Amino acid sequence: MATENTKILTGWGRTNPGMSSKLELPINSDWPAMLKALSASGVVARGLGRSYNDAAQLSGGSFIDATIWNQVLHFGSASGTLKIEAGATLDQIMREFASAGFFVPVTPGTRHVTVGGAIACDVHGKNHHKDGSFTDHVVSLDLATPSGVVTLSREENEKLFYATCGGMGLTGVILNATLQLIPVESVYMKVDTNRTRNIDEVMSLMEDEDHKYRYSVAWIDSLARGASLGRAVLTRGDHARLDELSGQQLKDPLEFKPKTLFSAPDIFPSGILNSVTIRVFNELWYRKAPRKEVGAIHHAASFFHPLDSVDNWNRIYGPNGFVQYQFVVPFGKEDVIKDSLELLSRKRAGSFLTVLKRFGSSNNGLMSFPMEGWTLALDLPIGAASLPGLFDQLDAMVMEAGGRVYLAKDARVSKSHLNEMYRQIDEFREIVNSIDPSRIIKSDLSRRLGI
Repeated sequence: MATENTKILTGWGRTNPGMSSKLELPINSDWPAMLKALSASGVVARGLGRSYNDAAQLSGGSFIDATIWNQVLHFGSASGTLKIEAGATLDQIMREFASAGFFVPVTPGTRHVTVGGAIACDVHGKNHHKDGSFTDHVVSLDLATPSGVVTLSREENEKLFYATCGGMGLTGVILNATLQLIPVESVYMKVDTNRTRNIDEVMSLMEDEDHKYRYSVAWIDSLARGASLGRAVLTRGDHARLDELSGQQLKDPLEFKPKTLFSAPDIFPSGILNSVTIRVFNELWYRKAPRKEVGAIHHAASFFHPLDSVDNWNRIYGPNGFVQYQFVVPFGKEDVIKDSLELLSRKRAGSFLTVLKRFGSSNNGLMSFPMEGWTLALDLPIGAASLPGLFDQLDAMVMEAGGRVYLAKDARVSKSHLNEMYRQIDEFREIVNSIDPSRIIKSDLSRRLGI
């Protein structure tokens, strides 16, 4: 076991970093004894630390570095079932198993996410309307708790399974998981693109046609106004079949070896991303997209993870960083999406990356974020004095509509709002208290929200 004092800088936005003791523990540790030894200060598991908040930090406590657990335990080459340690990343899975004709069932906007983190946050991707979220494809997992290691599934320890799926790492330490991968013929995507005039047009297209595609996402111009409010570039696609490829694409259609093109230098001053520069970027991005393109072939890496091609892309926000705000509201509450974009435009609060998606049905995860409806994600540079008030206004709109914010990205929602947004929070607390009455497993997020 190695320890070191490390200043934890989680959240690529601006959170309150604390001093934590880093623990590198064997995955087969005596977990009850180990966790009991940490009961005074508390402990939280940590993957790659790419959440935008304080979910994987614990000021004055310890964090367990799970990235050292990255071994494949079993792979069913015929079925596509994969048992793998929780510190392995989605990037690792894609690189190792695409050649066998399998792909991860759900991926967020970055592949640099650990399996444990993907379960704890119940991450979602562009295919929620078809395939649900990440934990919908988790067959089982092993969880270390103060009482010992337990196996969880929909049939075994069901309540704890659904508390762990989306439970932000507060039920214990995820050690490994068995996943169901999806079969693919290539690592290419067949993509249709539409450039739409406003928010009404893009939402109408998504509502009418998303069922035809496995993946769908819309980039939104957050600063457009008037008749152009919410103008968008809608991108939808499916995994390309071999008979849809040509030329060099057929040379090695299952090779997944994406590269980082360059690293963003640490030279950007705060304030370089503002309403003026973001407006210019939005105009260029919107104009470069085709008005309509059908059947274009793109590599999966560029389709799913465009930002991963730029290492340390968050540096462009400067040392102050940014806050990401993502919410979901039920179908029928489309006005909240429009009103939020009007608010951003009116306040000249430019979001560098604004993404709209449709969610399908929710799962049984007690703290899982996705619910049937519309989800909008915003990246807002820190700096404007009006930002806290803006978020408060968005909170009020979301809660009135019966929606909620995404805890994996939240850095500022209040305890009272949490209880209103996540109606099963009391059941979640009861389960956590039953397996960890001393609350050894905790985080700065759980302290902040009183979970």
